[in-house]
Amino acid sequence: MKKVLVVGAAGAVGIHTVKYLLSEGKYEITILDLKNKNSFSRLKRFKKRVNVLYGDVTDRVLMEALVKDHDYIIYLASAMPPLGNMKSGLSMTIDYGGCENIVRAINYYNPKCHLFFASTTSMYKNIKNPSVKSRITLNEFDYFDASKLESEKLIKSKLKNYTIYRIPLVLSNPLEETFMYHGNRDDDMDVITKEDCAYAFVRGINYAAVLNKQTFNLKTDTINYGELLDKLLLINGLSSKYLLSRIFLEKDYYSPICSDSDELDNIIHYKNDSLNEYFKRLKSKNKGHKFAKFLAKKMVGKNKWR
Repeated sequence: MKKVLVVGAAGAVGIHTVKYLLSEGKYEITILDLKNKNSFSRLKRFKKRVNVLYGDVTDRVLMEALVKDHDYIIYLASAMPPLGNMKSGLSMTIDYGGCENIVRAINYYNPKCHLFFASTTSMYKNIKNPSVKSRITLNEFDYFDASKLESEKLIKSKLKNYTIYRIPLVLSNPLEETFMYHGNRDDDMDVITKEDCAYAFVRGINYAAVLNKQTFNLKTDTINYGELLDKLLLINGLSSKYLLSRIFLEKDYYSPICSDSDELDNIIHYKNDSLNEYFKRLKSKNKGHKFAKFLAKKMVGKNKWR
């Protein structure tokens, strides 16, 4: 039985990755995330079926011990914006530093191990219809994107077995994940549901030899940002007049339309979801406008509506 390690398993994509791995019924699974209340709550459902571990990707000794014993590693750990863009060293410590520990450990102890690395399409910035071949130029304040790009370079220069997924805006439940960002309402963007994103990693294992040493852009579909916002607000019982600055990222997070974002699906057929299904699920979960009530409760007496 092949052994799979999921790093960053408590996130929205991580949870579904574990579910899909379990549904395959052919892997011995170990999952890792930080030791905190949120991780305990989200991962406890798996403790009877997988090996649940808590620790930090910056712990070199821990990473070495884990890498030695696995055939595949799915690396999802990340300091996502806005957290990852607040301090210059944070993304480099978590995203690049954790990746560096994994890469070093694979080289020394388990060179046959295949690494699936979650990167981002945000690094394309304002490049029109970019592809994985596009030349990327970042400014000094693009901490998150820079950490992902440097991680990619490290992986490509050191490992024999790897696949890199550049992921666009991941659609989730606003009650679970904050993902709206400052941007132009008229912009069109690639997006992906957490379900499709997770399934791409699981399907990728079956095609590891074919995908080896390649980079792919992912998506479920393309949508206009203004349309996305309006639908989310309507589903959650809000109007565009009542937006909280706290639910927007402090710095721009780009999700461009990539010219080659269908290439991976043509190989592994990971797209099982659609935007219509996503909105249906969200509407079902938020009956009674739970999100609107949640925000209203948080803002009582704080005068933070705008």
